[in-house]
Amino acid sequence: MHTALLTKASSSTLPLFTLEAPPLRKSVDAATWTVGSVQSFAKDEEIFAEGDKAAYVYKVLSGVVRTSKLLSDGRRQIDAFHLAGDIFGIEAGDEYRFCAESVGDCVVVAYRRSHLAALTGSDAQLGQDMTMGMMRSLVRAQNHMLLLGRKSALEKIATFLLDMAERTADDSTLDLPMSRTDIADHLGLTIETVSRSFTQLERQGIIGLPSARRIVLSNRAALERLNT
Repeated sequence: MHTALLTKASSSTLPLFTLEAPPLRKSVDAATWTVGSVQSFAKDEEIFAEGDKAAYVYKVLSGVVRTSKLLSDGRRQIDAFHLAGDIFGIEAGDEYRFCAESVGDCVVVAYRRSHLAALTGSDAQLGQDMTMGMMRSLVRAQNHMLLLGRKSALEKIATFLLDMAERTADDSTLDLPMSRTDIADHLGLTIETVSRSFTQLERQGIIGLPSARRIVLSNRAALERLNT
């Protein structure tokens, strides 16, 4: 992990839970940030562990972060994938309830939790970013809960692909940073079921699979029908 100091120079998307908000900024302008610790992580490197003191709140600058919990029977449940602009590590208690790891190379900015109120009070943009980030996290958590409990395997995959397309602003092609094992652990499926579902969607002409991680959304309308 490499750390530098940054200073200010100037499920589904289910109808029940929606959030009207300004779009996430796709690029990060250093001049908009108040003092924070910028940290770089390599693929699969741990950012914090479950049970660690929740001393920081994080925002993704680039790359993807997964947050997950290891269940008592050894299974892993991935709570969320956090993309550029997303906030993670928000806790009501004193410890992190999940662990956070980089999916690939990623860069995050860490804000000391004890200083957050003062920082957001002095930086209106940071305050807005934090508020909207927390609201988006809540909406995604609610939608993910419904996805796990109410959807079939194909419906889960369709919802996941549409959500990723929306969050990456690409309506036709996805280059997924996460593995199929990660997708399986996020959607509550086995890796075999994920692979079969992708193959079934490809045979139906709904998606194309030029490679293991590149997904072409050939028939978005059909995906939307599976998402209802």
